[in-house]
Amino acid sequence: QVTRDYGSPQLSKKRGGPHPPLPLTEVVEPVDFEEYVSSHAPGVEPGPLRQLMEFPQDDLELLQLEKECTTLEPPMPEEDTLDSRVRDALAVYTDDWLIIQRKYQHFSTMHSPHSSERQKDRQRGLLKQTFELDEADVAERQDDQVDDDAKRRSVSLDETPRGSWASSIFDLKNSSPDALLPSVLERTAPDDMDRHNTEARQQGRHSDLLGLYPPPDEDEAVERCSLPEAPKEHCGQRILVKCLSLKFEIEIEPIFGSLALYDVKEKKKISENFYFDLNSDQMKGMLKPHTPQVAISTLARSAIFSITYPSADIFLVIKLEKVLQQGDIGECSEPYMVMKESDSSKNKEKLEKLRLQAEQSCSRLGRFRMPFAWTAIHLFNIFSKRKSHGTWNEKKKKGFERMSVGDEMCNFATFRPATLTVTNFFKQEGDRLSDEDLYKFLADMRRPSSVLRRLRPVTAKLKIDISPAPDSPHYCLSPELLHVKPYPDPRVRPTKEVLEFPARYVYTPHTTYRNLLYVYPQSVNFNSRQGSVRNIAVKVQFMAGEDPSQALPVIFGKSSCAEFLTETYTPVIYHNKSPEFYEETKMKIPANLTDNHHLLFTFYHISCQPKQNTPLETPVGYTWIPLMQHGRLRTGSFSLPVSVEKPPPSYSVLTPDVQLPGMKWVDNHKGVFNVEVIAASSVHTQDPHLDKFFTLVYVLEEYSFPFRLKDVIITEANMEGELKASMAALKGALLDTCIRFLHQLLNKLIQLIVYPPVIAGQIVNLGRPAFEAMALLVNQIHKNLEGNQDLHGRNNLLASYIHYCFRLPTSYEMPVQYATISRATGRPSNLFLSRSKSISNSNPDLATTPVSPDEEVQRIIGNKGIDRSHSWVNSAYAPGGSRSVLRRNPNSSCELKQLLHEELALQWVVSTSTVREASLQQAWFFFQLMTKSMAHHLFLTSKLETPRRQRFPDRFVDDIAALVCAVSADIASRYHKDVELVERLNSSLAFFLNDLLSLLDRGFVFNLIRTYHKQIANKLQTAQNPSSLNALRIDFTRIICSHEHYVILNLPCSTLSPPASPSPSTSSTTSQSSAFSSLLQDQGVATMFDLSFPFRQQHFLSGLLLTELSLILDLEGEGVFFLHKKAISAIHSLLCSHDADPRYKDPQVKAHVAQLYLPLIPIVLESLHQLHDFYSSPAWARHAHADNADPDSNSTISQSVAMAIAGSPLPHSLCVCLYQAGRQSSSLSAECSRTLLVCFLWVMKNADAALLERWVSNLSVLQITRLLDLLHLCVSCFEYKGKKTLQRINSLTFKKSQDMKARLEEAILGTIGARQEMVRRCRERSPYGSHESVRWRKNVTLWRQNADRVDKSKADMEQESVVDGNLATEASLIVLDTLEIIVKTVVASESKESVLGGVLRVLLHSMAGNQSALFLQHCFTTQRALVFKFPEMLFEEETELCADLCLRLLRHCSSSVASARSHASASLYLLMRQNFEIGNNFARVKMQVTMSLSSLVGTSQNFNEDHLRRSLKTILMYAEEDVDLRDTPFPDQVKDLVFNLHMILTDTVKMKEHQQDPEMLIDLMYRIAKGYQNSPDLRLTWLQNMAGKHSERGNHAEAAHCLVHSAALVAEYLNMLEDCRYLPIGCVTFQNISSNILEESAVSDDVLSPEEEGICAGKYFSESGLVGLLEQAAASFNMGAMYEAINEVYKILLPIHEANKDFKKLATVHGKLQEAFNKVCNQVSQMFGTYFRVGFYGSHFGDLEEQEFVYKEPSITKLAEISHRLEEFYSTRFGDDVVEIIKDSSPVDRNKLDPNKAYLQITYVEPYFDTYELKERITYFDKNYNLRTFMYCTPFTLDGRAHGDLHEQYKRKTILTTSHAFPYIKTRINVIHKEEIILVPIEVAIEDMQKKTQELAFATNQDPADSKMLQMVLQGCVGTTVNQGPLEVAQVFLSDIPDDPKLYRHHNKLRLCFKDFTKRCEDALKKNKTLIGPDQREYQRELERNYNKLKEALSPLINRKIPQLYRPLPAQSTQLNSGSRSSFRRVDC
Repeated sequence: QVTRDYGSPQLSKKRGGPHPPLPLTEVVEPVDFEEYVSSHAPGVEPGPLRQLMEFPQDDLELLQLEKECTTLEPPMPEEDTLDSRVRDALAVYTDDWLIIQRKYQHFSTMHSPHSSERQKDRQRGLLKQTFELDEADVAERQDDQVDDDAKRRSVSLDETPRGSWASSIFDLKNSSPDALLPSVLERTAPDDMDRHNTEARQQGRHSDLLGLYPPPDEDEAVERCSLPEAPKEHCGQRILVKCLSLKFEIEIEPIFGSLALYDVKEKKKISENFYFDLNSDQMKGMLKPHTPQVAISTLARSAIFSITYPSADIFLVIKLEKVLQQGDIGECSEPYMVMKESDSSKNKEKLEKLRLQAEQSCSRLGRFRMPFAWTAIHLFNIFSKRKSHGTWNEKKKKGFERMSVGDEMCNFATFRPATLTVTNFFKQEGDRLSDEDLYKFLADMRRPSSVLRRLRPVTAKLKIDISPAPDSPHYCLSPELLHVKPYPDPRVRPTKEVLEFPARYVYTPHTTYRNLLYVYPQSVNFNSRQGSVRNIAVKVQFMAGEDPSQALPVIFGKSSCAEFLTETYTPVIYHNKSPEFYEETKMKIPANLTDNHHLLFTFYHISCQPKQNTPLETPVGYTWIPLMQHGRLRTGSFSLPVSVEKPPPSYSVLTPDVQLPGMKWVDNHKGVFNVEVIAASSVHTQDPHLDKFFTLVYVLEEYSFPFRLKDVIITEANMEGELKASMAALKGALLDTCIRFLHQLLNKLIQLIVYPPVIAGQIVNLGRPAFEAMALLVNQIHKNLEGNQDLHGRNNLLASYIHYCFRLPTSYEMPVQYATISRATGRPSNLFLSRSKSISNSNPDLATTPVSPDEEVQRIIGNKGIDRSHSWVNSAYAPGGSRSVLRRNPNSSCELKQLLHEELALQWVVSTSTVREASLQQAWFFFQLMTKSMAHHLFLTSKLETPRRQRFPDRFVDDIAALVCAVSADIASRYHKDVELVERLNSSLAFFLNDLLSLLDRGFVFNLIRTYHKQIANKLQTAQNPSSLNALRIDFTRIICSHEHYVILNLPCSTLSPPASPSPSTSSTTSQSSAFSSLLQDQGVATMFDLSFPFRQQHFLSGLLLTELSLILDLEGEGVFFLHKKAISAIHSLLCSHDADPRYKDPQVKAHVAQLYLPLIPIVLESLHQLHDFYSSPAWARHAHADNADPDSNSTISQSVAMAIAGSPLPHSLCVCLYQAGRQSSSLSAECSRTLLVCFLWVMKNADAALLERWVSNLSVLQITRLLDLLHLCVSCFEYKGKKTLQRINSLTFKKSQDMKARLEEAILGTIGARQEMVRRCRERSPYGSHESVRWRKNVTLWRQNADRVDKSKADMEQESVVDGNLATEASLIVLDTLEIIVKTVVASESKESVLGGVLRVLLHSMAGNQSALFLQHCFTTQRALVFKFPEMLFEEETELCADLCLRLLRHCSSSVASARSHASASLYLLMRQNFEIGNNFARVKMQVTMSLSSLVGTSQNFNEDHLRRSLKTILMYAEEDVDLRDTPFPDQVKDLVFNLHMILTDTVKMKEHQQDPEMLIDLMYRIAKGYQNSPDLRLTWLQNMAGKHSERGNHAEAAHCLVHSAALVAEYLNMLEDCRYLPIGCVTFQNISSNILEESAVSDDVLSPEEEGICAGKYFSESGLVGLLEQAAASFNMGAMYEAINEVYKILLPIHEANKDFKKLATVHGKLQEAFNKVCNQVSQMFGTYFRVGFYGSHFGDLEEQEFVYKEPSITKLAEISHRLEEFYSTRFGDDVVEIIKDSSPVDRNKLDPNKAYLQITYVEPYFDTYELKERITYFDKNYNLRTFMYCTPFTLDGRAHGDLHEQYKRKTILTTSHAFPYIKTRINVIHKEEIILVPIEVAIEDMQKKTQELAFATNQDPADSKMLQMVLQGCVGTTVNQGPLEVAQVFLSDIPDDPKLYRHHNKLRLCFKDFTKRCEDALKKNKTLIGPDQREYQRELERNYNKLKEALSPLINRKIPQLYRPLPAQSTQLNSGSRSSFRRVDC
């Protein structure tokens, strides 16, 4: 229990020292807010800070809004006397809305979400930032449009790698520089410089950072509440039906029509009738005598129907009637079926006769009608013809218009208007007129074989228009005939609104007065009645008494008649004694019904033929219905007896069922007349339970005892019991009715609580039963109307009741006084004084006149008569207990008033079981009711000025405390079982406390919040599922913090240092931001930045929120992602609202607001390792470049990666978190990290700079390093993506889908009730509690937002990039500000070196990204200042900072943005100057700049030499302008450097030309690298550039070789520097990896001595650099699947690791080796290259002409592919008609070629090995590695054809040798040697036979055996008798001994081949026999037969030897070549 006993911790502080540390899991005791505020009067606080001290005076406001009336005349009864029912109803319907609102609440996020629309408004008018990235895109697009001629230039390269000096200097001198920056060369004092820079940086800054960031996710906005819609009458979808014309074939008499809607499925008439009259004036004239006056309202021809439940079963039924005449319906309609006006000549006489008859009928029987014909229109057919398939929701998205529809989606609101012409009517059947029959007919109409279609129709033409009704149609009458606004002219023919009778329940409360009655006579049976009773008409009248004159004119007229009638007749069916009727009679119910009001029915027999002495109408029976009985309106179906005579006097109070003496009844008093009475009334409930309750209340109010209620007589004695019973019985009432009368019902229950009635002098306390009834009712409404709820499960109907309708009832004696409160906020003077008399009369204790109303109220409260100490809480005397009676003076005229909020709080605290459960289920309702009641009470009693502690009595405050305590306990204990309930309860409680902060003592509310936190914290220790409890707590805190005065509640101006005196001194609290520093000790600063005890106590709410975040970031386990997002989103949302809040625009105020969030900075620092790693980019997979995060620099090896690989400690702290620290706690998603970082930046931006400086000065080096890492991360995180990227990725869709994924995970892990999560998201609610509706919407809602957002307009895209650019700029500037603060504070400290390095690194990193011109200016200014102040940092420490700086500066020197260029040139110039001034030369900068340029030019895609040329020129200009150094060697050195740079530049321009030709590009880079043979650093740079290019293209082997070459180069120089046993001895060590590497050996010692300053100074020329390069080479070999080479690389690495005893690294290396060897063993598919010879012929190729290369292509490249690639490439270059591919591979004859064409010859070549080589190259890898010779074969014959017969077929083998071995550092290598071998035909044959034999051997010995393969080979060897098969070869070459002795050996060799061949065939056959199944035996035999044939044929040929070979040879033949090489050998070198 929270009691009131809390003092200000500030005041109660007895102990001196600092506060004991309190763990974050416990909530500190808050400061006593009221005490604090009253002791720090806001008056002291000058200026803008005053508003941060206390809530504004006008915080609450009471509005009375007039209700909008839709009609010109208010819907009110005309009578003056009203019964209590009507009076009450009218009060509900006509009172103004009473709204109490918090005036400033719109500043809170509750009611004004940070929607993207609102964000867009804030982003209007942003300046567009200039980004090189976007400029470059624009430039590229323009380049693409430049004519292609440029591409066709010849590609000649000068053989020298450098152009001539002279031309280069000439170019440079003629180029123009950028503008020089003023005052760059001046030397200023550091302080002035800093001050100037800071001022410049603060100009033109964007004030609200979060306005640039995407708005917080709405899904997390638990605090969002929409204002409920004001209650309004229900309205379905409306259609407008216009009746245009009705024409029959013959026109003889007037015809009258009516329309109504029927639902066949529900068997219900769903609208009242609309009557229309389309007769011509002539026809109307026939009835003139019967309708003396015609009201304009009865002339309507168009009607608006409303349909709540559209379905395919709705028909518009049209019924026609005519004037009664003699004859049945069939006879009377006959003429219409057979006669036509056109045949008038034939039927002239007949027609005349008919007209005459009609005239007679009209004049005599004009009052009576008879049924004539009918038809129906199936509405669905009209609507389904529409084209636009809109769903329901398009038209009306509001509350109730969302319904679920059956199978079809019927939309009656958006269809194409249609004009229908109905031609067929069915004549009415006299015995089938009832509705039952109609439904059968309608059902039948839908069938194709309809019975109706077979009937003969009445032909007519009815034209009607059906269209959707406009929103506010003109000239419309309501169902009560009131004029609906707008109604410009009362004389215009009106349209009528037709009242709907909805097919199912409609749950909407009534809001207007309606009191209508519909009477439907259905049938009468006079069969047993004697006499002439055949043509029966029923006259209906509404009687106020029994006298005939008391018939009231309340019956609505139909068409063309008076507006209201006193009587109406049903149509007559000719000669029918038991007719059925379809008549509808509509009446107004009078406002003061008595027991005498009744309906009177009189039955007449109508004589149709005029006979003598026969009256026109003869009364034949009477019956009646009394309308009021026991206080209830009687409606429903009645079966009434009919009396033959007039009923006796005073019959009207009895029912006809009573057997009255002496009366004669038809058919023995049986019920012969059936009639139905329906009321459409917002006064009469027609529900027995409700009626009883209301009746009892009215009896009580009017004190009209005794009263008869059915069988009970109500007296004072049983009144209380009956009333309580009726309240308990309310739960049995029909929900539909309860909701329709919801406002009256709740008002009455509340009135019974507030004004306990006095019965027999006793005050009866009805608090408890009323509370119970209310709780159960509210709960029932919720349960049944699931669909009509907001996010927090609040039913809209109830919410709008509280918001608009509920007010504290004031007693009935003073309606006038109450009205005077009206719109004045001041209290009217007469309010209480007029009541004081009555009070004093009734209570002798109050005889003195009260001095002031306040005192009087105090007395009333004090006079309650019961001591409310808590002793009676459970006793019977408790209010609502069985004996609770307050004794009062019985003759008291004034009721005792209790306060609703007090009573509610009390009843709730003492409630039990079901009532308690119901009230918990709908806690929000009672909470809101209490808050409004409290607020209204404060207005009524003018207590708003009173101090908060005195506003409400203690006992009420105690009840609230008890209540909050109990509810918190419920949340803690039930969170697992009733997930949904607890979610609702949790948010309801939070909203309640949020409201209380505006009403009650705020310190007390803080303590309530603390109570809640404690309960949850206790539970958390034992919870099985802490995530969901945590989620509840965050939601709770977030809702509390969404208070509009959140900032004030946190006491932003309080100082945290504990004051010395017991009362806080005013001066300490009023310090302004500037005075912070003087007042606070450093101890104080630390507490401001930590979640220290004082911080959490003073800034209570923000302390809670930040504590929440801090705790959640430490959590692990499932579901944390979800919590991270929640906690971070809560803070983000708050900061957003501060940014958007005009109250906090002033920077000084904002600094105070930011002070509430200072601990966020350390929190984010702590969670650095959890943040998403924004550096890692996809390129990490290929070659990481964390440091060079330029999107356009793919520099292969970034230093940090190399270092990490090398295992040396990183030289600086950057990314420590990323690469070394594993992530201990759960990491945050990218989106959460980004949001957290933006919040961090917000605090850094808005916090007081002096304060931040003080804080930084207290940090340790480690903490500052972390801070720098964090800033580094911020730069990457908010880097500008560029327009292109924005177009590619649509942020929203991406974000949502990510979240969805996470949500799904949450749901799967079960951390948050999956169901309620789904339900919550999918509650695009439907109001009809039908569950199907939720299901039906599910698929629509989740993904709709995405679909909507994918196609953004160009303007949106443009705006998005502007916003993104501004965000990136602002974020970077905040980082820059922070860096400046760090520099400023760290100068004095001893650790400055390490910190300054870190600062510079962050600066460099920010320069590397895509930055705006604006930021770069400031960034360069800061960088210059830094270098100026601390030059030693660059020139004396490690070199890579200088290197990186040079690279960044150069990169910006080539920027397309002029301002960035001029700043970068200035920085570069000053850098050189500084370097020079330190040591009289600037070798270091020279070296670094040269290297940087090479690296930049080699890798950057969009590099522009013209821009760089301008910058070089600018630097020259500075050198010339610089007066101070004019007489030193410096200007000349600058000149030399600039010219040298310009040289490199021109070289690389060529590369630019070949950007598209990868081979050429690599060749060029290769050449440039070769040109740097004397400058190892630069050669290394270019080798790396090449590696990068290769990696990009996936040539991993080449990339690896580039890296190995780099490593060899490094090794070579390391070897010169230090003689280290374990290091490689230079290149020699590497030759096992590749024979090419020797070219890296150092040129000669005299050329370069590595010790010279600036040579080999790069970061790679070190042991760790070497290790890094080798590691990377191994990685690339691994990617290229060259596993064997990995071993060779590691052979060099292992000794180094062994020497360093680095066992961890050794373990890794051996692990990798094991992997590699395993892959080799498992024959992991190793795909090496495919090789092609490419020859270039033709002058177009420039210096490629007549060159031959071997190209290495990816494995399995087909010849066609490379041909296509090269042909296409060169065609685009030279033109399609220029390039030709030479199709064969014969030698090319230059003379036959066209000199104007370019020829390519492409041939597939295979690696070629001599026999001795094959002995060494055993494995697949060996045969594909270190290749220098290649071969291709060309078949030919001596007469020039390629192919001929066996004996003339020659073959040319060409062997090519390349200059280097493959793989090399490039993919094409020149051919340097070519050799040809020609084989004579017999040699060709030998090769073929050897090949066949090899195939056979392979197939036979294959393991496992492959029978198919074996059979294929066998078939080819044995089974063929084909041409050029083995047999033919033998016959051609072996049948004769050759003439030429040179060929003897070949002959013999071939013979031996055949021997081997037959042996192999035999083996193969044997093997096959073992493999076949029984089905192949025959096949085997066939093979064997063929083999034997072949063997026989070959046998003589094989066995013949050449005798000459077997005798000694003559001497000269020893010079013959061996058989392996032919005697014809030509070599050309």
